[in-house]
Amino acid sequence: MHDHAPDARYDLLVVGSANADLVIGVERRPAPGETVLGSDLAVHPGGKGANQSLAAARLGARTALLARVGDDDHGRLLLESQRAAGVDTDGVLVGGAPTGVALITVDPSGDNSIVVSPGANGRLTPEDVRAAAPLLAAARVISVQLEIPLATVAETVRGRGPETRLVLNPSPPAPLPADVLAACDPLVVNEHEARYILGDGAGRTPQDWAPALLALGPRSVVITLGAAGALVADSRTDSLDHLVGPRVEAVDTTGAGDAFTAALAWRLGRGDGLREAAAFAVRVGAAAVTARGAQDAFPTLEEVDAL
Repeated sequence: MHDHAPDARYDLLVVGSANADLVIGVERRPAPGETVLGSDLAVHPGGKGANQSLAAARLGARTALLARVGDDDHGRLLLESQRAAGVDTDGVLVGGAPTGVALITVDPSGDNSIVVSPGANGRLTPEDVRAAAPLLAAARVISVQLEIPLATVAETVRGRGPETRLVLNPSPPAPLPADVLAACDPLVVNEHEARYILGDGAGRTPQDWAPALLALGPRSVVITLGAAGALVADSRTDSLDHLVGPRVEAVDTTGAGDAFTAALAWRLGRGDGLREAAAFAVRVGAAAVTARGAQDAFPTLEEVDAL
């Protein structure tokens, strides 16, 4: 257990990305040189960082977001959605580049193709993190992903307080420095991310991956398995637990991993053990797939309890 700073102002600080998701439904994706007609454009607030902070706030966490958006309509949409959910946006920097955008086409089967323009997310710098030192010091748990520069993630790891727990979801996956891996408690990966990190040496099953990931240095590892729940491995107890979630009718899995990670990080900040926090997070992830969209589908605590 970590001795949490009793005066921490935030259960959770998310350092990460904020995107506008521009979504168009298509009958089929265009071939090179071809034009297809699509549905009306829908614009949703997204990005892994903004998704996590909003998901935690909706559950009741005292949450802050450190991110960068453009001085544009998409940036204002993101700020408004965060504030409406109760997220502290004092750490959201404005300007330097257009707000990040994900261009998403969705076909009738639900398959999507996504092009991401990082925009302002790529301009969230280590200097920005250093300037936000009081924000990092005021958080029990800090959650990071990889939709911002890796140097900024590394600076977040170095700049956190001695009692601040770090949760990292390496998405989109990239090689991680040893000092970043060593700080993860837990490292949260899905099956694709686990295979990427382990490379050719990955075993056949998630039960093989968990100890192999722990051997790379993180203090604990959580592998999300979609409808099958999650695997939790903790170096302190040398335990491996498979947690199964409630059976639900999945409508849209967008953002479910972000909701899971946010819920896990929040519960760890409240003092729950890793297994207990992950069991709750599995329920949150299950609730998040029962409605369309990412942020629109993130559940309240009441909705999680009703599962």
